[in-house]
Amino acid sequence: MRPKLDDLKPIIDHQSIIPTTGLLYRRAVYTRLEDDPIPRVIKHPEERQAEILDCAETLFLARGYENASLNEVIAKAGISKGAFYHYFSSKEELLTSLAGRFAQRALAQVQDVFDNIRIDALEQLNEFLDRTWRYKLKMAPANWRMFAALYSFENLHLYYRITNASIELFKPGITRILVKGVQAGTFNTFDPEGVADMLLQLPVSTYPIVAQAVATKSKKGRSDVIAALTKRLRLYGVAIDRLLGLPDGSIRLADAEDVEAVMVLPRVRRS
Repeated sequence: MRPKLDDLKPIIDHQSIIPTTGLLYRRAVYTRLEDDPIPRVIKHPEERQAEILDCAETLFLARGYENASLNEVIAKAGISKGAFYHYFSSKEELLTSLAGRFAQRALAQVQDVFDNIRIDALEQLNEFLDRTWRYKLKMAPANWRMFAALYSFENLHLYYRITNASIELFKPGITRILVKGVQAGTFNTFDPEGVADMLLQLPVSTYPIVAQAVATKSKKGRSDVIAALTKRLRLYGVAIDRLLGLPDGSIRLADAEDVEAVMVLPRVRRS
C-alpha cells in the first residue's frame, strides 16, 4: 500500500548528493517517520553511474542507439530525470561514456602486452594483434548478440564511437612499440605514429564485410563473406609489413580458421 505523504520525509543521499525532488514514492529515497520503516538504498555515485550505463547498453544494443529514447533509459534505470542529469548532460554524453567503457574493457585485455618491455617490438606487436583476436574468440560465443548488434545498421553510430574511443586509448601503446622497433632497427618507418593510426583504423575498413557476414543467413553466403574477410586481412598484413619495412608474412593477422570461429561458431551454438 502506498504511504501517505504526511508519513514521509525526504532522505538526502549524501553519497551522491542527488536531489530527491519528484521521488516521494521511491522506497529507496524515502522512509516512514514511525512504524513500518521503508529501507533506503544509498549507492556510491560510481555504482549508480555504472547501472545507468548498463541500462543504456542493453537498450542501445537491443533497439539501436537512434531508436532507444533517453526516457526509456531513465525508466529502465528506475531513476528521475534529475538524477540522470546529475551524471550525464545529454544522451550524447551517455553514448560517449558507454563507448569509453567498451574501449576500456578492450584495453584491459592487452595492457600487459603494452607494458611488456622484455620482448622485441615485432613479437610485441604480433602479441597485441593476436590478443585482440583471441579476445573476440573468447567473447563471441557468450556475447554473439552484442557482437551482431554492434554491426547492425541501427548501431552504426555506437560502433564508430567505440572504435574512435579505442583508437585514442590504444594509439599511444602501439606508437611506443613502433618507436621501439625503429630504434632497434627492426622497423623502418619515418612516421611510427602514422603507422599506428593506420593499423588501428583497419577494423573500420572491414566493417562492411563483417556487417554482411553477420546479416547473411545462408551457409553459402557466410562462406563467401568469410573468404572475402580472410583475403582482406591477409592484404592488410602484407601492407603493414611493407609499411614497416618487414618481409611479407612477418605480421600475423587472423587466418580463415580464426575468422570462421568468430563469425560462425557463436551463431551455431545459439541455434
